Amino acid sequence: MRALPLSPPRKRRLTLSPLARFRYLLAAGTLLLVVAALLPSLANAQVFSGDGQRFRAVTVTEGLEHPWGLAFLPDGRMLVSERPGRLRLVSADGKLDPQPVGGLPPIAAVGQGGLLDVALHPDYARNGWLYLSYAGEGPGGYGTEVLRAKLDGHALRDVQVLFRLQPKSTTSHHFGSRLVFDRQGYLYITLGDRGEMDRAQRLDDHAGSVIRLHDDGRVPADNPFVGRAGARPEKFTLGNRNIQGAALHPQTGEVWAHEHGPQGGDEINIIRAGVNYGWPVITYGRNYVTGTKIGEGTAKSGMAQPLLQWTPSIAPSGMAFYTGDRFPAWRGNLFVGALAGQMLVRLQLDGERIVREERLLEGALGRIRDVRQGPDGHIYLLTDSPQGRIVRLEPLPAATAK
Repeated sequence: MRALPLSPPRKRRLTLSPLARFRYLLAAGTLLLVVAALLPSLANAQVFSGDGQRFRAVTVTEGLEHPWGLAFLPDGRMLVSERPGRLRLVSADGKLDPQPVGGLPPIAAVGQGGLLDVALHPDYARNGWLYLSYAGEGPGGYGTEVLRAKLDGHALRDVQVLFRLQPKSTTSHHFGSRLVFDRQGYLYITLGDRGEMDRAQRLDDHAGSVIRLHDDGRVPADNPFVGRAGARPEKFTLGNRNIQGAALHPQTGEVWAHEHGPQGGDEINIIRAGVNYGWPVITYGRNYVTGTKIGEGTAKSGMAQPLLQWTPSIAPSGMAFYTGDRFPAWRGNLFVGALAGQMLVRLQLDGERIVREERLLEGALGRIRDVRQGPDGHIYLLTDSPQGRIVRLEPLPAATAK
């Protein structure tokens, strides 16, 4: 019996009802939304490499508007200042409390001004004092001010203004300002020249200096200009342009700081009593646009030289010495954020000498406003944007050779 040839199977066209098509499209759209939601996590899994150190940058918190300063509360929560004038609470697992902290004084959010740094008293667990620097308005215009207060739920209480820059002015840039406590409990307040460079050389003007106070705002009797006729007794230094990064050296206990230069000439300095850091008489920077010379040159007797200067400028902001255990190879290094440079700079030290510089995360996170070491030993960064983030750097094991 002869076998009959098999006919090829007929192709059947699948026809979906309108309802089935709708359900299909809905499912596909849901899948796309899920993928989109996962993209930040995928980005967080991106691995970065430093000098012998692999790490990843994990977004802890999003949705912060131009965050400026970061402090860790003893219960694991974080306090974050937003430059437009809000103080925010973030839970230990990164959830941003939708309710800002109340009780702040009026904040002048003008230009580079607004709510700036936040710091805790060294004995915060016992006394509950937190400190804020901010731009305040008063007779003559605006100036940097500092308060202390206690956090009570979602509000500040016992608010005390400890310092007001004098004289105020109408310019809207170069407010500083970082807050650092030393081992003796003195409070250091870094200031800018308010965009009026000659003020940095005046002893009767707070601008362009570092201020040193007791924790309650009193002036220490051993401040270098106490008793000098016409001098502001709160001043500890002079000749600073705009300091937006400061940290306490873990071995020496001295305050280190960096400041913005103009077009080039960013600096790192050790902050010492009565020292003149030169601005604007000496600088490695140049005038914006024209590139013309500023002052008398790069050196002058009686004026300090920086430990390091950056030309071109990186626009440094935020600063921390690393003393944790998560990154053993980085212990003792100094970390500096960069705004224009959009990176994290790692500096190796030999005593007071900076012997090596490594640039990390170039262009990966955007403008880095603040750098902190967390109580967990990780490095935390604030990114400066309308949708700013808290980012945590986590170590990864060394790559295995294949």
